Amino acid sequence: MAETVEPTWTVDDVAAYLRVPKATLYQWRWKNYGPPAARVGRGLRYVRADVEAWFAAQFEVA
Repeated sequence: MAETVEPTWTVDDVAAYLRVPKATLYQWRWKNYGPPAARVGRGLRYVRADVEAWFAAQFEVA
């Protein structure tokens, strides 16, 4: 049986989802804040479930 792999999100995708500028995501990463990302080559990739979980956790903190 073939496994389906969910595609990862780019910085553009996450910025659009969170409605923040791309520069904000880079700044958050520099400050060890924001959703977890992995460097793939020269870019960052995000797992959708991780971004959604991080976003949901922000409501618990506030």
